[in-house]
Amino acid sequence: MSKRPSIVFLIADDHRYEALGSSGNQIVRTPVLDELAAGGAAMQGTHIFGGLTGAVCAPSRACVLTGQSIFRSMIGCDPAEWTHSTDIRPEVPLLPERLRDAGYQTYAVGKWHNDKASFARSFEGGDKLFFYGMSDHWHVPVQSFDPEGKYGKEREYVETRHSSEVFADAAIDFLERQDGEQPFFLYVAFTAPHDPRTAPEPYASMFQPEELSLPPNFAEEHPFDNGDLGVRDERLASMPRREEEIKRHLADYYAMIAHLDAQVGRIVDCLKAKGLYDDTLLVYTADHGLSIGQHGLMGKQNVYDHSVRIPLLLRGPGVEAGAKPPGLLSNIDIAPTVAELAGLPEQPNADGVSFAGLLRGGGISAGANEPLPLRTHVCTAYQDLQRMVKDRRWKLIRYYRSPASGAGIDRIQLFDMEADPWETRDVSGETANRKELERLAQLLQTWMDRHDDILRHVPILGPTIPGGDSV
Repeated sequence: MSKRPSIVFLIADDHRYEALGSSGNQIVRTPVLDELAAGGAAMQGTHIFGGLTGAVCAPSRACVLTGQSIFRSMIGCDPAEWTHSTDIRPEVPLLPERLRDAGYQTYAVGKWHNDKASFARSFEGGDKLFFYGMSDHWHVPVQSFDPEGKYGKEREYVETRHSSEVFADAAIDFLERQDGEQPFFLYVAFTAPHDPRTAPEPYASMFQPEELSLPPNFAEEHPFDNGDLGVRDERLASMPRREEEIKRHLADYYAMIAHLDAQVGRIVDCLKAKGLYDDTLLVYTADHGLSIGQHGLMGKQNVYDHSVRIPLLLRGPGVEAGAKPPGLLSNIDIAPTVAELAGLPEQPNADGVSFAGLLRGGGISAGANEPLPLRTHVCTAYQDLQRMVKDRRWKLIRYYRSPASGAGIDRIQLFDMEADPWETRDVSGETANRKELERLAQLLQTWMDRHDDILRHVPILGPTIPGGDSV
């Protein structure tokens, strides 16, 4: 690749992997994202590294942008300290910071839920900047870019158009000024489809609750205390969960995604009109998924697949078209991959692994479905309450009683993901699966040791740690 590609990096809030047409969902309407998937690579097995507070979006976005684990990228690892889940260590380089140093024009639009110092060293321009976790989508407090990096609350003003349109408009304004001479990195961070899920018409009426069906893992309540059942997200629906209420939530969720897809389409159309589309790498991902009634849960504060598995689409220079590799990835692999596609040297001591060579055709051909030979397993951490390890077939979840708060419970779950992809039957109590439990526990322990996990000294298996209940 003789010319460095420009990059449009799109990240959504709460968009789970299965809520895409390209992922096999026949109800949700995502024609633009499906077209990106068809024209590039749709990674099937991308999981988040995790987070140490209920606001998983902040540490997850840090993992995406640094390629480092939450235990190395954040300023601390105490779940009780809010800044330990938002503030990135000043010595840890971010992807846009590296690209800026390499001559890219870096420009940001939308949500930045990490510290403002890391934003300031990463971007030389931006607009409609949102420095919070969530807001009313029709009343969005934003700021203009400040070259001095001072983003006090007194600079805010409120946008009264829908957030997804506000952010798409700002991205398009930037693209309209580009002439293709200098490569750019445009970071567009949407707050959709996060609640309150209030899409405009005609999207708000696009999905009727009574026409939707609930997934096989819908439950009225979770079978045991996972340590965080009282978090804000879990209070968004009545307990026990009611089918008609969950269907209404799901209809609104799909409406937000359909509207978001249309705004991504406007950005794509602008790239095409400017003659930039073929020379631009487009990346679409999310900070995490969401439950919406699955396993009796509503939020993302758990490590089931609906919450930790995310979309990851790449289309453009260096990416073969039509690949849907099912191999396992972590979101810490995104930054190293994009950096390599942009021609940057390998980042020393990075936790993430670049899969750029495979996207170029080194093992992935158009339409191929062979697993990526990068990760044999992935792991996820949530607070000091839950840990997960998953390989191509099996998934182990370890629940902890928090050493600090006493919340939660000591227990395990084991799922055969081939036979039970919805994680409905815990088979950890079956004697025939003991070797799988021990093997996965060792993989998880090695991962925890490598990343200096705060729970690495707590045994994963033991005679007093129960499991085996169905969900």
